[in-house]
Amino acid sequence: MARNKEFDPDAVLQSALELFWRQGYEATSMADLVAHLGIGRASIYATYGNKHDLYLKALDRYGEQQSPQLVRDLSQPGPALPAVRALVRRFAAEAADEEDRANGCFVTNTAAELAPHDPAAARRVELTWEHVETLLHSSLVRAQAQGELPGERDPRALARMLLVLMQGLRVVGKASSDPARVRDAAEQALEILN
Repeated sequence: MARNKEFDPDAVLQSALELFWRQGYEATSMADLVAHLGIGRASIYATYGNKHDLYLKALDRYGEQQSPQLVRDLSQPGPALPAVRALVRRFAAEAADEEDRANGCFVTNTAAELAPHDPAAARRVELTWEHVETLLHSSLVRAQAQGELPGERDPRALARMLLVLMQGLRVVGKASSDPARVRDAAEQALEILN
């Protein structure tokens, strides 16, 4: 007869996400995971697979947590451009915030650390970026239909530019000690929406 788990798998996954997010994949050892999660190595393997499997599950969880907020931010009724501007400014504010910038964005961190040589991580990063791009594109198409954005603008190209900007804000914000750098860049980029 199988034993019942003596831990909450969802809570442990959340704890693993936080550790990987703070330390990165390579800097997090199985010993770190055992100590941080408070469960044995055998329980980690039995429940989540190896370290890489656990990391990918944590990355999936992060996406599940972030996606509803993005959808809410960009799906409000009424004018669409204020929501797009607010989202870019939120990314800039988080990138400039002392506490938020220490960890950065888990997806952006994964893109820099693992995506160049890890196809499974790269696929998850790409899916996340496609999702954000699609949300931005939909908002910009709506803005164009509502007369907020000139008809000659290309909503897809603008969505891609904003996605790249937002990811760049996260990278620069994590490494820079000058919060004005990311805020100024965001404001200059948003001028293109006028």
